[in-house]
Amino acid sequence: MEKIAVFPGSFDPFTLGHESVVKKALPLFDKIIIGIGQNSTKQCMFSFEQREAWIKGTFADFEQVKVMAYSGLTIDFCKSIGSKFILRGLRNANDFQYESNIAMMNQALNQAIVTVFLACDAQFGAINSTIVREIHKNGGDVAQFLPSNIDLNQAK
Repeated sequence: MEKIAVFPGSFDPFTLGHESVVKKALPLFDKIIIGIGQNSTKQCMFSFEQREAWIKGTFADFEQVKVMAYSGLTIDFCKSIGSKFILRGLRNANDFQYESNIAMMNQALNQAIVTVFLACDAQFGAINSTIVREIHKNGGDVAQFLPSNIDLNQAK
């Protein structure tokens, strides 16, 4: 049976921290679906199409990585595509506390789907999409926090 992991998030934008988690997970899974979730409480700066294009460009050389949109519960999305794993990246203890609570709720909803935590590379631990967006909005250069194919100034 194929081991499929879903790496869910809004990825607004996709950062080097996100990329490091996916690359660390490549040897563990047959397929990684980067699930761009539509979060009703979040107003995204970049369109779904732009985020999808950036992520596909980042992993153009990795055929086991796919990008899909979804809405609703991540656990339901996993079930719909036959994934038994949710992949989550951790930067610090605060991430672990937050993510472990979500993992426990997901386990209560569906015990057949397991959350796998991977730490991002240490040099990316301070990077998060919210801070990157704020720097970008205020005219700062965010290139050092993003995969090389992503240029926020060229966003559609």
